[in-house]
Amino acid sequence: MDTPDTPAPIPTEGAATLVTRDGVVVEVRPVQASDEPVLAALFEHVSPADLRFRFLSGMRHVDHARIADMVHVDYVRTITFIAFDQAGEPLATAMLAADAALKTAEVAISVRSDRKGQGIGWTLLQHVMAYGKARGFESISSLESRQNRETIAVERDAGFKFKSCEDDPADVVATKSLVEPAR
Repeated sequence: MDTPDTPAPIPTEGAATLVTRDGVVVEVRPVQASDEPVLAALFEHVSPADLRFRFLSGMRHVDHARIADMVHVDYVRTITFIAFDQAGEPLATAMLAADAALKTAEVAISVRSDRKGQGIGWTLLQHVMAYGKARGFESISSLESRQNRETIAVERDAGFKFKSCEDDPADVVATKSLVEPAR
């Protein structure tokens, strides 16, 4: 049995070659422990506003401890994906963290600011939803600042439903069922 000291093997089914609506070829794979410098480099190209939306804080730099948490995952309840362009440059990252029952999961995505608007976030979200569905998760959710209009529009387009956050009226919870409706 896997324990926190012996993580599950890196899931190969999480790796894929994807193509965005704009024709951008994206190589996606689960993170490895050696990817700390890759994520650090990626977050250096994420705007302060996007960092604020991703982490719901005023941080201007993603510190080593937070990046270490993203790469040292158990691959059962938590997984981080990294998306690369064909030249091997990191474009985006997505984190998926499930509850203890492995029924619902929260997603958080960051895309390099200079590569936004090319469908990378949308395509990565679709990949993460498919991965979650294949894992048997019933739903996926995201906590968003109401000011994060771009991401909310992407999630709305992907079929997410929104409700006010009980703890903070400045935020909304976006939720998407991954279960096919009964016919």
